[in-house]
Amino acid sequence: MQNKRKLKDKLNYFGKHKKPFIFIIDFDIKNYFIEEFDSLKDIYFKIDEFSNHNFDKNLNYNFNLKKYPIDFNSYQKKFNSVIEEIKKGNTYLLNLTTPTKIELNASLLDTFNATDAKFKLYFKDKFICFSPERFIKIKNNKIYTYPMKGTIDANLKDAKEIILNDLKERAEHTMVVDLLRNDLSIISKKVKVNRFRYFDEIKIRDKSLLQVSSEIEGELEKNWQNRLGEIITALLPAGSISGTPKRKTVEIIKNIEDYNRGFFSGVFGYFDGEKLDSGVMIRFIEKTKDGFIYKSGGGITIDSDVKAEYKEMIDKIYLPIN
Repeated sequence: MQNKRKLKDKLNYFGKHKKPFIFIIDFDIKNYFIEEFDSLKDIYFKIDEFSNHNFDKNLNYNFNLKKYPIDFNSYQKKFNSVIEEIKKGNTYLLNLTTPTKIELNASLLDTFNATDAKFKLYFKDKFICFSPERFIKIKNNKIYTYPMKGTIDANLKDAKEIILNDLKERAEHTMVVDLLRNDLSIISKKVKVNRFRYFDEIKIRDKSLLQVSSEIEGELEKNWQNRLGEIITALLPAGSISGTPKRKTVEIIKNIEDYNRGFFSGVFGYFDGEKLDSGVMIRFIEKTKDGFIYKSGGGITIDSDVKAEYKEMIDKIYLPIN
């Protein structure tokens, strides 16, 4: 609680004084990094079209990624534990993730340069993320969030119809939208869903993915910058990578996953003195003393199929390189 209080105070200070800064907050809201743009060292980011880094457009590297995921039986035990919690009524949607050891024939910085995503972060040669998912955006006294749930191979025949008509996918997405609509209602007024289940296309070397998102909007008061800390921390952890009900689901996640997510599935973003934009830290590679770890997962509901979820967890271990 003390760390969260300090985080709120620091965010409020920067917001009140309209100082441009970057923030990076871990999943547990215990570790964070907040720094003014001019003081950043060995930290590079791209948030939508805003960046502090000149990317090397001529980088020519033959990337090779090998995956060594958790075995199916071990994953199934965790999955079954989640289903039991759902049956007990303790959770309705839980984002189950696992760490996967990978071999990567490149540095974190080269990988950061080569990958293409709306939200990218390189942090002191410790981790990178290349995320397609926005956390929140604040502009003109309005706050927006864009929950992302549902992924399918764009090359499949009738791909859009398949995922839109999938009952499990629709239920999962609807629950996340409802959760985040309630979250925004805590810190804003006149909350509404502007777009429900629209598509973004993500390009990868040999294929394209369709990602299903929604847009939710709320209204903030004119001096919202003064309580920037309350706004951000009230929405953490992000609903799309935790679940619902949030507090109980996070407790279950920690018991079942049995590993430290760290900054994976936390959030990062910037405030330029007037507006704010941020992303969820998914599609995440961490450098450890034993090599690279890629953390990934997906939402589990009562209708989830264990084999499909296991495959999705592995499929999300990729490099978005055109």
